[in-house]
Amino acid sequence: MTTSITIAAALWVGFSAVSVFMRAKWVVEPLAAYGVPATWWPWLGVAKAAGVLGLLAGLFVPAVGVAAGIGLVLYFTGAVITVLRARSYSHVMFPLMYMAPVVGVLVLY
Repeated sequence: MTTSITIAAALWVGFSAVSVFMRAKWVVEPLAAYGVPATWWPWLGVAKAAGVLGLLAGLFVPAVGVAAGIGLVLYFTGAVITVLRARSYSHVMFPLMYMAPVVGVLVLY
């Protein structure tokens, strides 16, 4: 069960990372509206991708998975704060949707 939830969380966050890398309109337009500089976008994608790799590595070395999960929770907490600071309250659910499965993985460790 832990393995399948970890893989599902990794795929979900990985989708988010790829969306940033591909500059999907539905991702980058809100980032610009929140005031996130475009020069940060690739680094945000790298942070998510590193978290995904860490979650998957955690299947073999649990401490790495826990560290990656904590990093991703902090990342998405920052995303929530960014959305709130931009007063885009209707968008708060989006970073929470990506954070939730990561929290689930951490609970299972």
